[in-house]
Amino acid sequence: MSQNRSGGADGVMYRRAKLWQIIMVSTSAFIGMGFYSLIGLANYTASIGYGIATVAVGGILTFTRIFDAITDPMLAFIYDKVNTRFGKVRILMISGWAIMVLALLMMYNWAAGKGRGTVTFILLFVLYIIGYTLFNMTVQTLYALMTNDPRQRPMIGVCSTIFNYLVPITLNLVFYMKLMPKFGGFNLEFLASACWVCVGVSAVGIVLTCIGITEFDKTENFVGTNMKKEKLKVKDMVDVLKGNRPLQCYIASAASDKIAQQIASQSIINTMAAGIIIGDMAISTKLTTIGIIPSILFAFVGAGYARKHGNKKTVVDWTWFCLIVTLISFAFFTSIYIFGDTHSIATVKPLMIVYVLLMLLMNGTKMGVTTGNNAFMADIIDYELDRGGKYIPAVITGVYSLIDKLVSSVSALIATGAIALIGYKETMPQPTDELTAGIFWITMALMYGFPIIGWIITLVAMRFCSLSKEDMVEVQKRIAEKKAIAQSKA
Repeated sequence: MSQNRSGGADGVMYRRAKLWQIIMVSTSAFIGMGFYSLIGLANYTASIGYGIATVAVGGILTFTRIFDAITDPMLAFIYDKVNTRFGKVRILMISGWAIMVLALLMMYNWAAGKGRGTVTFILLFVLYIIGYTLFNMTVQTLYALMTNDPRQRPMIGVCSTIFNYLVPITLNLVFYMKLMPKFGGFNLEFLASACWVCVGVSAVGIVLTCIGITEFDKTENFVGTNMKKEKLKVKDMVDVLKGNRPLQCYIASAASDKIAQQIASQSIINTMAAGIIIGDMAISTKLTTIGIIPSILFAFVGAGYARKHGNKKTVVDWTWFCLIVTLISFAFFTSIYIFGDTHSIATVKPLMIVYVLLMLLMNGTKMGVTTGNNAFMADIIDYELDRGGKYIPAVITGVYSLIDKLVSSVSALIATGAIALIGYKETMPQPTDELTAGIFWITMALMYGFPIIGWIITLVAMRFCSLSKEDMVEVQKRIAEKKAIAQSKA
C-alpha cells in the first residue's frame, strides 16, 4: 500500500508503507551497526595505530562522545533547511555516510601507524562524529515518516531489530573467525581489513535505504498540523523537552540502557569475559551465531506483543524479562567462580548448556525491548505533533540524542578506567592473561551490574509515561482531525 493510500482502523485512516519499503529502509543498520562494530575497536586502533595510552583512550572517547551529543540538536536546524529536488532525508543520509567513510578510512588505514599521534586521532574521530550525526539523526526520523499505523510500526521494529542484530553478529564472525586468525591478532593489518569490510557493507546499506525511502521523501510530509512551513527556533527545542512527558520518560529509559549496552559492548570487556574468564575467545561469537534464529523469533514475538498491547507495555514487560535473566546470569557466573573453575564453562557440557540457554534468553529478551523501543520513538514524534509542538522529527530525535549521548559519553571512560584499576594502565587485556579476582568482579560489574541498574531505571520511568496503545489511537484521531481542518482552510 503506498503512502497515498491508507488503512482504516480504530476510526482513523492511517498512512502505511509497503513491506519491501520497510525492509529496505531497515537496511540502514548496515551503516549504523556496521560502523558501530568498527568503532568498538577504537580502543585498539588508538593504542596500536596512534600510540595512545589506555587511560588516555577512555578520556578521548568520552570527549568525542560529548562532542557528538552537542552536534545532535544542531542537525534539527540543518534538517529544517535542506529541501532539494532530490528530497531531504536522502541528501542528509548520503552526506553523513560519505563523511563517515572518509574519516574511518583515514583512522584505520591511511593515517594509522604513521606516527601522527593523538591530535590526528582526535580530529579524525571528530570528523567521523559529524558524519555520524548527519546520518543517524536523519535515520531516526524515517519510521515516523513512513507510517503512523500502530499495527504496522511493530513490523518496522522487527525489521530494524533483526538487521541491528544480524549485522554486528555477521561482522564479528568475519572479524574474529576469519580476519584475526589471518593477521594474527589485533594489529594494523587486522584493523585496516575490518574497516574495508565495514565500508563495503555500508555502501550496500546506503543504496537500499535511499531506494526504500524515496516515495516518502517529499516536502509535504515535513509539515505540522497547521500545514504551514514554520521556521525552527531554539525555543522550540526547549519547549519539546519541557512539555513532552513521554519523551522525558523515554530519555531516562533509553539513556540508562544505552550506557550499559555501550560499556558491555566494548571489545576489551568481551576479551575479559570470553578470553580470560571462560578461556575461549571464540565462544561468544559462536554463541551469537547459534542464537541468530531464536533471537529473530523473539523479535517477531515482540512485534506481535506490541501489536496487541502497544509499544509502551512491550518495553515494560520485556524489560522485566531482561532484568530476571540478567540476575540469573550474574548468579551463574558468581557461583562457578566461588565454588569451581570458570574455564569449565567451555569444557563441561552441562555448564555449557546452561550458559548457552542464558545467553539465548538474554539476547532474545533484549530483542523484545528493542522492538518496542524502535517503534516507541515514532509514537513520541506523533505525540509531539498532536501536542502542537514544532513538527520537525529531528527536533525530537535531536533533543533525545543530546541527553542520551551526554549520559552515555562516559561509557568508554568507565570501561577503560575500570580496567586501569586492576592494572591495565598502559596495555589492553589479552585472552592469554591470567584470571584474577579483580578481572572477574570488574567484568561482572560492567557486563551485568550496569544493565541491571538500567533495567530498573526503565521500569521506574515508564510508570510516568502515558502513551499506551489506547492513548495512541486517540492521538492519531486528533492529528487527523487537525490536519483536515487545516486543509479545509487552506
